[in-house]
This record gives sequence, structure tokens and C-alpha cells, in this order.
Amino acid sequence: MMDEFGLYPREDAFDPLGVMLFKALQVVAFLFFIALLAVSPESKDGKIDSKAEFIITMDWPDNHPDDIDLFVQDPAGNIAWYRHREAGFLTLDRDDRGGTNDFIVVNDKKIPSPIREEIVTVRGIVAGEYTVNVSHFQATTGQPVPVTVKVQKLNPSTQVVFDNTVMLDHTGEERTAVRFSLDREGKVINVEQRQKSLLETFRSAWRNGADVDPKTGVRMGRP
Repeated sequence: MMDEFGLYPREDAFDPLGVMLFKALQVVAFLFFIALLAVSPESKDGKIDSKAEFIITMDWPDNHPDDIDLFVQDPAGNIAWYRHREAGFLTLDRDDRGGTNDFIVVNDKKIPSPIREEIVTVRGIVAGEYTVNVSHFQATTGQPVPVTVKVQKLNPSTQVVFDNTVMLDHTGEERTAVRFSLDREGKVINVEQRQKSLLETFRSAWRNGADVDPKTGVRMGRP
């Protein structure tokens, strides 16, 4: 029914206190939601624990077509390289083959990557000597290639153990970049560059009757 002014009355009387309480409840709910987001643990889907004790990096000039390989041997005799990327606590991230496989795929198109790099991570401590070698798998330019090797200790803080450049100039050449030794706590106690062939280790194993291919170092199984 209309009132004397020709307006329809409200179905319920206006209650300012109730409106204030409702608005206050909305504010409290919003603040609670924000606090919940702040304390919720971050989603770890797709994430990998990349904890490592040491990281060994080998790189050569950007866009270079030559194929250089990184070999790392731990004190137990495990060797990480392109045919055996996980060995003991050693992990090789990828086999960088120079101009052959350096690209990324974007929208189904291959885009060349200029970076020439291989990385080995050491994810645990084994006391003794580690050997880091570089090998010129395929030389295409006929020119010497500067290859830089860096060893970094990551815990408890980052420390550069070794950083130097060696020259490779022909297919099949192998050089020891560095040999470093750790104590039981993971402290570096010695760094040197005495040469030691890891490829010869594979060949010697084969000559002594072990089931290792001298060309690849891969276990083949013998009759």
C-alpha cells in the first residue's frame, strides 16, 4: 500500500547497526583469507630439489660448432659423462654437442641456442680425489678451442675452488682440467692439474677382460 506521499514502504525497517555488523564481518572474512594465503605452503608441483655440494661447469665460445665433452670421476671410481650421466653422487645435466643439438623448441619451431656448456653436479660428499677432464670429441674448425672449467663449492656458501681455461686443438684430445681432493667434511684440501686419462681407464678395463667397450666405456656384456 502506498503511503501519503505515493511511495511504497520498505518491507523491513532499515537497521543501521545490522548493516555495520555485516560490513565488519565482511572485512574480518577478507583479512582471514589474506592471512591464510600468507601462511599456506607454496605449491611445489613440477619443482625438483636441486641441492648440490659442488657444481662443475665447462663452457666454450658461443655458437662454436665443435663438440666438447666433460668427464668427472669421483674417489670411488664412478665417472659421469655423456654415456653415463648419473654415477654415484655425480650428475651430468646434458650432452652439449656443439652446433648439433643446441636449440630450444618454441611453438613447434627450433630456435638455435648460442650457449656451449656442460654441467656436472656433485650431490653428496665422498672423501678423496675428483678428476675433471675435457675431451675434444669432434673438431670441425681446425682451430684451437679455449675451454673454461670452473669448480664451485656451494655449501655453506659459494666458493670458487678452481677457474681456468685449457686449449684443445684436435679430435680425440683429452686434457685434465683439474684434480681436487675433499676430506670427510667436504673441505677442499688439495687442488692440482696433473694429467690423468679417463678414456684410458675404459681402455685398460677392456684389455684386462672387463665387460667395458674401450670406445664408449659402456658395459656391453660379454659371452
